[in-house]
Amino acid sequence: MTELLQVPAAGRVPLTSAQVRGFWAAWSGWTLDGMDSFIFALVLAPALTELLPKSGLDGSPGRVVFAGSVLFAVFLAGWGTSLVWGPIADRWGRTRTLAAAVACYALFTAAAALAQNVWELGVFRFFAGVGIGGEWAVAGTYVAEVWPESRRKMGAGYLQTGYYVGFFLAAALNYTVGASYGWRAMFLCGGAPVLLAFYMLSRIRESDRWHQAAQSAPRASPLRQIFAGEYRRRTILNAGLVTVSIIGLWAAAVYEPSAIVTLAKKAGHSAVEATRLASFGTGLLSIGTCLGCLAVPLLAERWGRRWTLALFFMGMAACIWLSFGWAFYAANGLALFIGSLFFLGVFGGNFAMYSLWLPEQYPTAIRATAFAFVTSFGRYIGAGVNFLIGAGVHAYGSMGMPVAATALAFLVGLLLLPLCLETRGKKLPF
Repeated sequence: MTELLQVPAAGRVPLTSAQVRGFWAAWSGWTLDGMDSFIFALVLAPALTELLPKSGLDGSPGRVVFAGSVLFAVFLAGWGTSLVWGPIADRWGRTRTLAAAVACYALFTAAAALAQNVWELGVFRFFAGVGIGGEWAVAGTYVAEVWPESRRKMGAGYLQTGYYVGFFLAAALNYTVGASYGWRAMFLCGGAPVLLAFYMLSRIRESDRWHQAAQSAPRASPLRQIFAGEYRRRTILNAGLVTVSIIGLWAAAVYEPSAIVTLAKKAGHSAVEATRLASFGTGLLSIGTCLGCLAVPLLAERWGRRWTLALFFMGMAACIWLSFGWAFYAANGLALFIGSLFFLGVFGGNFAMYSLWLPEQYPTAIRATAFAFVTSFGRYIGAGVNFLIGAGVHAYGSMGMPVAATALAFLVGLLLLPLCLETRGKKLPF
């Protein structure tokens, strides 16, 4: 059985230039990943309003919401398929795999600008999802392995802020480029990360841990190993926890811009004003989430991984219900809804826990595979839930209560947490 060794008392070790450069490359990839993944949420309404009639389908607002939920489910299915990046990273290295994942999501996000119907858009979003899903797993594994033990945990928190800075960048683009040039220009902006992929291949040093493990570890299937012996239980539980986070935060984050646009138009704002209010709300959500990500490592070291995630799960459940179940229907709902997004973002920082916690539970030879599987499996469940949300919106006639119901997923997460492995005070296993 692989033992997790106690961390020796020591001060913080200074970072080398290679470690700093590697972190910023991984952080930038994760930032642009967040930007690309959230672009669709911001341009969902105008893109589908144009493409549905071209596809011979009804382009009414209700059908736009339903088609958006279906396309988002397709995107999540692509993200679920991204589990293939884990075994590739364990076999061929972190940096090359990271560059390939970045190039994949950048190229297919840009290709979405050329879509002439919803079927083409769906194909492009599926393959963009494949690339986007791989970036988190490989970047999280890479930073955990190249940063010194005394700084690794905060590195996970810093890394996770990148995704939500990406939300902010997407909102800024929507406020400027999207409002002025339309949804196709937004997707074209999503092709910029391909330049980062070339930089990663030329300038970023590979993980020493991976090199050592690749020379000494047997070439057994890493996917088979994460379901063998001591790892089976933790893999299943970890996949359950990430699934809970995906169902809750992604449902809320994806429908947040459309909810603001709906409330803004109801309050008498023009289409351009509604778009800019949606961008402002997304920026507020992003700021809150970055603060939550930075708080996670500090709280996890003080209270432990399980208790900290429990706190964030309870906060997410409360905020999703208050924003979509109450503020969305309130008389002055626009201001209340936008104000609630900051707190929804803070507790949405729970994803930073996985960047910190998952690498601590697996050895180097199978770490990327475990990370990729655990963070990808839940996308299939999330895809199914988005179909249900779309059907609920169609049946209920409003997006508020169907999205608010996803808060119940976090109650399941609270039941799983006591069964999970606590790794506070432990060292990253080799």
